Amino acid sequence: MRLILLGPPGAGKGTQALRLVGKYGIVQLSTGDMLRAAVRTGTPVGRQTQEIMARGGLVPDNVVVGIVGQRIDEPDARKGFILDGFPRTVPQAAALDRLLETKGLGLDGVIELRVDEDALMRRIESRVAEMKARGETLREDDSPEVLHNRLRAYREQTAPLIAYYRQKGLLRTVNGMAPIADVTAAIDKLLPADRPLGGSAAGKKKSEELSP
Repeated sequence: MRLILLGPPGAGKGTQALRLVGKYGIVQLSTGDMLRAAVRTGTPVGRQTQEIMARGGLVPDNVVVGIVGQRIDEPDARKGFILDGFPRTVPQAAALDRLLETKGLGLDGVIELRVDEDALMRRIESRVAEMKARGETLREDDSPEVLHNRLRAYREQTAPLIAYYRQKGLLRTVNGMAPIADVTAAIDKLLPADRPLGGSAAGKKKSEELSP
């Protein structure tokens, strides 16, 4: 199973991805985690993207697509994966389609976690305050200003993906403001274990086989 989780920063994509990983035995591929790891280790990609990430900007498409392409070739991704934080733009989505096609793969579904932005900002600010109270180290991109920039970037550049994947028949939407367990239950209903949500080559073939 190959999935994408869509939603603005703080929508709970990471939490839901971990639950899907446990249920389906697939891996979570977070481009944010991969890029932050590159920054920590001082790789060429890390040095290139450190300043961009610190101000909440978007990393160049060719860099992100290259990282994703390398990661899905690793053995633990062969059973399937969840992409969290990628694609962020329609051109990235088109690049992902081309990348998967060269590997003979396709997406099985795209889940949008829909949220109220004002409530989301309050949720994020509360989470940052709790982290500070516990003495936890904050990332550079956890400041309110950067969070506002990330939300604006999502509205302007990532939200159009909703129409892109809806047109392909892959998009399903759940209420991301609901309690975590309720969000998980809603996603489970969209992803029955015996068939993909639809859209991949494998999914289309199976659908054809089941048709009268």
